[in-house]
Amino acid sequence: MPVDFTRPVLAIDTSTSYLSLALRAGGETLLRHQEAGTKQSDLILPTIRELLAEAGIGAADLAAIVYAQGPGAFTGLRIGTGVAQGLATPFDTPLIGIPCLVAAAYLCPDRHCVLAATDARMGEVFYAWFDTAAHRRLSAYQVGKAAEIALPEHAVFSDGIGNAFALADKPPFDGSPAMPTAADYLNLAASGRYPSTDAAHAELLYVRDKVALTAKEQAERKAPR
Repeated sequence: MPVDFTRPVLAIDTSTSYLSLALRAGGETLLRHQEAGTKQSDLILPTIRELLAEAGIGAADLAAIVYAQGPGAFTGLRIGTGVAQGLATPFDTPLIGIPCLVAAAYLCPDRHCVLAATDARMGEVFYAWFDTAAHRRLSAYQVGKAAEIALPEHAVFSDGIGNAFALADKPPFDGSPAMPTAADYLNLAASGRYPSTDAAHAELLYVRDKVALTAKEQAERKAPR
């Protein structure tokens, strides 16, 4: 589905505890980025209405809606994608999913070996390696212990990025805990490298099959080895 990026485009990122929304319209980008905790579902629609009103447009005027595809917070991802589908369906608006680790990696542009790593909870991190200069992913999307992350074969480390670098058990590489905002998702979508789809076929990127641990499993993970 071709997208006319000269028209308004909305981006939604609810993959973390932040509610991040960006609207590009009339050559300007309006951004709302705030810590929302468990209130994302309460805040997302009123904030989108506020952005549309500020730009003087309605949902029918959107050329596309960009959404954070994951991996990330399970509930947040479902909220963001559900809202994107709900806004898009009545007007056949195309959706563009951007993987969250891709959005993080491109905070380090033109690097040949970037580790993007984000907090996956449960004592683990989501991560993947990228060549942002050549626009290539160098590894699979993975989840696991930060200490077990290894450099891809024959690669020379460039940068690390993502909130996993703010954890006590952070990856064994140098990195910044910076995270993308919805405006960064807009920029990536505008590159044309990410396909659009209709609302019914929007997909999330799940790396972990299990989203919670039992009390016994939590105790086992905390126990000394």
